[in-house]
Amino acid sequence: MARPVVLLDGQTTSCEQVSDIARGAARAAVTAEGMERASAAARTAAEVSSRREVYGRTTGVGANRDQPVTAADLAGHGLRLLRSHAGGGGPLVAPELSRAMLVVRVNQIAAGGSGVDPGVLGPLLDGINAGLSVPVPRYGAIGTGDLTALAVTALCLLGERDWLMPDEPAEQPRFPLASTDALAFLSSNAATIGEAALACSDLAELVRVAVVIAALSHRAVTASVEPYAAAVHEGRSYPAQREVAATLRELLGNDSRPGRIQDPYGYRALPQVHGPAVDAVRHADRAVTAELNAAAENPLVDVAGGTVWHNGNFHTAYLGLALDAVRAALFQTAALSAARLGTLVEPAFTGLAPFLATDPPPSSGIMILEYVAHSAIADIRRLAAPAALGSAVLSRGVEEHAGFSTQSARATTEVVDAYRIVLACELVAAVRALRLRGLTPGRPALAAAFDLAAGALPPGTADRALDTDLTAALGLLPALAGLPAQAS
Repeated sequence: MARPVVLLDGQTTSCEQVSDIARGAARAAVTAEGMERASAAARTAAEVSSRREVYGRTTGVGANRDQPVTAADLAGHGLRLLRSHAGGGGPLVAPELSRAMLVVRVNQIAAGGSGVDPGVLGPLLDGINAGLSVPVPRYGAIGTGDLTALAVTALCLLGERDWLMPDEPAEQPRFPLASTDALAFLSSNAATIGEAALACSDLAELVRVAVVIAALSHRAVTASVEPYAAAVHEGRSYPAQREVAATLRELLGNDSRPGRIQDPYGYRALPQVHGPAVDAVRHADRAVTAELNAAAENPLVDVAGGTVWHNGNFHTAYLGLALDAVRAALFQTAALSAARLGTLVEPAFTGLAPFLATDPPPSSGIMILEYVAHSAIADIRRLAAPAALGSAVLSRGVEEHAGFSTQSARATTEVVDAYRIVLACELVAAVRALRLRGLTPGRPALAAAFDLAAGALPPGTADRALDTDLTAALGLLPALAGLPAQAS
């Protein structure tokens, strides 16, 4: 089956599109307009460099910014720059993160601010579409430019490094990147932005599925729907809080027989706690989308003005701060998921045996899921520490600040995996409780969610290893994420 083609234009590319391309669900191409913007920028960069100093093209970089590149060294300076900056350390990042970087860099060049020879776009696209990646070490950036990752990419294009192959060997894409284009190719946060785009795409899905799973738990403990009443949320102007409450009303209907007059926070304060996570993910998505469609290089090639501008647009404070906020908000809602899990193992809420056990007492049932969930939440709490609180002084004091958005993106990637585990634990428990109570959700969307989950999760309730259940639950998350939209 042919993969759909995503057209990268440097202006409208989304996090979801970056994810689809990087993970092999779509192919990438550049629009004619994007190619023309890149070509115009390359012509302007060459013309301006012929008549005035341009950082990185006719001068050194960093603390060497005042040292001119001699005419005799123009062909060698850029290559030395690439080799000297390809010095990252640690294990290699996942191939999908490497490809996300390539997608973002292609899109940025198409935005028309880099001045890089547009001929580089074809080989980059060839590598992306063939499922190749470049060997990017984990350590080397602090949010002011992914220099090591892009230097390795340039060396792969030049033939000094090999691309990493998928299962089937493919041709190595090569391109004779000009020495004068070296710094222009490096001047980007494409690796950080690419990783952030994948995380935002994943989290947009998870914050949707979390509401579906919470609704299953709600039904399993016969919680009250009063906390989700429209009148409750009209008094507050938080959009996502209102949306979460509205989705819960659609999923649950108007159950008039609650088990208690008032429930724990896991149900009663769900819109107030999950809403901020939804808003934070959306804000981060907007920040990442702005970055991946930005002509943010230093120096910036201004085609309309016929000049270049030396600037600080490479600084990604907006991106890092947005991702820091996401992780803090996710910790809050993940903790609420664990609180609901606590009610599902408690007889006072389900009327069933402790831990939903069915073997002779004392049996453990799903007791271990609480430990698994809290283990994952402990990592989310650890990773929620703001990366923006760090700083650094580099290159002989010339670069005296960093936002560490790279570290923020990496922490957010790790939080994605932990949050998936938390939700999977709640899902396994909610489905077991509904089965044992003989309850079926009445509303169509939630009934469909239960049927889907019940059909995939093992039916046995005897004490046994639950890793198979968790694996199955993790596999269900993408399909369940679409159900809130169906409900509304």
